[in-house]
Amino acid sequence: MAGQNPRNFEDFLPLMAQKLGGDGLIGELCNGFELLMDSDTGVITFDGLKKNSALMGLQDFSDDDLMNMLREGDIDGDGALNQMEFCVLMFRLSPRLMAESELLLESILQHEFDNYY
Repeated sequence: MAGQNPRNFEDFLPLMAQKLGGDGLIGELCNGFELLMDSDTGVITFDGLKKNSALMGLQDFSDDDLMNMLREGDIDGDGALNQMEFCVLMFRLSPRLMAESELLLESILQHEFDNYY
């Protein structure tokens, strides 16, 4: 996203995960989703994201930045973010959390492999 430092997300989510634990982090992400979602449709649209962007510290994002964020997270291609897509996007914007998840998965797979053979 042009002109933005992705570390804003990268540093914030791992701290939340450490302080709140997994369930607490998911709960906070759900709260964030509810702040941004359109209450009529139950999803985050471009208009809703633009209108409520300051609530999430995104007030300096350009329209292109917000649209790119929506596109990046829009897994089903409907032009909006549902709750699952929003949570996945927040994790994807946090490379540190993704790396920690990959290490955990590798460790589990290695353990399963070692026990299988």
